Amino acid sequence: MKLTMNSKIDNGSLQVWLRMFLVLVMLMVSASVWSQDDAGNKADSSYRLGAGDILQINVFNQPDLTGEYTLDGDGRFTMHLIDKVDAADLTATELEALLVSKLKPDYLVNPRVSVRVQNFRPYYIMGEVKRPDSYAFVDGMTFLTAIAKAGGYSYRGKKDHVFVIHADDPERKEVKMDVNSKVRPGDIIRVAERLF
Repeated sequence: MKLTMNSKIDNGSLQVWLRMFLVLVMLMVSASVWSQDDAGNKADSSYRLGAGDILQINVFNQPDLTGEYTLDGDGRFTMHLIDKVDAADLTATELEALLVSKLKPDYLVNPRVSVRVQNFRPYYIMGEVKRPDSYAFVDGMTFLTAIAKAGGYSYRGKKDHVFVIHADDPERKEVKMDVNSKVRPGDIIRVAERLF
């Protein structure tokens, strides 16, 4: 009889320990996911805005100001009350601070603004591909993926590298890159013709 009671107590203790172990595992997984999200946000925080980017701007408790804004060819957009805003070469965080400074003195007492890139500016592909054009940027894509989206190589296309002008390069210098390198928003990609 004592043996049975002790085994019941042991089973109860075991269940408590199992529950505690599962809670600990769930907390560790949650912490891992949060740290990965933070790492992604840090990478996004260095992105410089440019022509063609579509932004989701939220101004807390201001539905007339909250919405989707597309940057024009000069990297500007128009917002109710404050008119033209020059967002070119700013990060999302810098744009948030700029909007707060424009709204605070005259329109809102304590504006809270958040800016998120809804869609990155397109990249452009030309040269020896079947469908040269502009295409929507997808985070993490390679030049080879971009070529595939453009219908693949033409029969004359050089397949081991591409020439690229990065949108954030002030000198607009064309650089030779491996086809497995990553595309950046606004890149101009040229697939060269092979000689034979």
